[in-house]
Amino acid sequence: MLKTYKIEQFREKEYILYLPSRWEPEKADFPKTAVLGTKRQGVVCKRHPNGRNVIGISSALAKSMNLPEKVTALSLYTKDDCLYLGVLIGVFTSGFTNFKLSPIGERSYFFRKLLSVQSSLGVIPFIFGEKHIDWENGLVNGYFHFGDGWVTETVPFPNVIYDRLPNRRSEKRKTYKEIKDRLQREYGIPWYNPGFFNKLDLFERLESDESVSQYLPETHSFQSFEEIERMLSLYKHVFIKPKNGSLGNGIHKLTFDRQAQDYYCRFRDTEGKNRLVRFSSLERLMNSVFKNRSLDSFLIQQGISLLTEDSRPIDFRIHTNKDEKGSWQVSAMAGKVAGVGSVTSHANNGGVVKSLAELFPDPVRNTEVERSLKEAALRLSHAIECNMEGYIGEIGFDLGIDEDGSIWMFEANSKPGRAIFSHPHLRNFDKLTRKLALSFGVFLSQQALHHPEELMQ
Repeated sequence: MLKTYKIEQFREKEYILYLPSRWEPEKADFPKTAVLGTKRQGVVCKRHPNGRNVIGISSALAKSMNLPEKVTALSLYTKDDCLYLGVLIGVFTSGFTNFKLSPIGERSYFFRKLLSVQSSLGVIPFIFGEKHIDWENGLVNGYFHFGDGWVTETVPFPNVIYDRLPNRRSEKRKTYKEIKDRLQREYGIPWYNPGFFNKLDLFERLESDESVSQYLPETHSFQSFEEIERMLSLYKHVFIKPKNGSLGNGIHKLTFDRQAQDYYCRFRDTEGKNRLVRFSSLERLMNSVFKNRSLDSFLIQQGISLLTEDSRPIDFRIHTNKDEKGSWQVSAMAGKVAGVGSVTSHANNGGVVKSLAELFPDPVRNTEVERSLKEAALRLSHAIECNMEGYIGEIGFDLGIDEDGSIWMFEANSKPGRAIFSHPHLRNFDKLTRKLALSFGVFLSQQALHHPEELMQ
């Protein structure tokens, strides 16, 4: 991790930068150019005249560089004859409002917490959207939060961009693709975590990867009723899921009762109620439950007999993040117990978040489960990175453990939800995932600077 220093401004008309007393330059001569994001400015660098281990920046230089006044800490690093003032991280999203207290709507709280880790990392993160870009001057009018409310500041184009678009609809807009392509092509700015995963596409890419194929339940695009019949005879139950669904919406569980020769479907209706319906034939079930819906937009997935608590299935949410060294690590882990009569373990359907210690009070069993889930999540993270395009920095997995102890992957999300962090035992992991999300931005900025050829994709 880059060394971070406190930064102070002083009144001076010249472009002067005082360097911390303990900062060690790579060369005998001090740099002659200061860089913030994509902005460069000639500068006179000196050791701090009072021998203090802080960065001192003249008011003229700060104004010229568009450095926000309330930035309190920055990292310093050099390349050639340039001194880089921290890492400017632009968090790209949509859904902005005109309300000063919540400029990004209900997601303002998450973004405020994301930005709160900035001083410990020496980075300058901000939120922006397509309407905040000044292409002519290479500037962004971004939203900042320094602990006492939202403010807007004009800053240079960032070193890296962290994609936090909220949904697939905003991601498919033509303007989004044009902005991303232009910033990457013309300015060489790495753009990480782009793109929501398509469930079927992801499974098809991973099933040929021998390192993770054992974690994948049989999964197909809908083809025919005969295919569903075959899978029901093999697995006792199957799930029908939207290929591009989220939050558990649209998931149906199909079961066949061999003794009664009846088909059952459990799902959540449009009013948010859990329903269980019975039909004498699969064709009648499908024509009724999926009436007026194209089955081509759904996939069929093998059902798994999962571990349970009080007869309610348990699955696990595992967060993985890339860190400041570009290495994958497990950053959070929790169990989710399905709601009564629910197809999924989502909180909006009665699901309950529990720590592993609550689910497995025996220390030996707890350690065994944690080790197995970590190994699976890290293997899957590496495999997804190798098989998907773009710079992936975080993944949220929904994993299951069957009655034989085997691990299964049901979902992988490139922009994972954060419902598990409502649990009091997981709040420290909430902070860790936020720090790592920005730490990976630091890593990418260093790669773009020192090894740009390795970022070419």
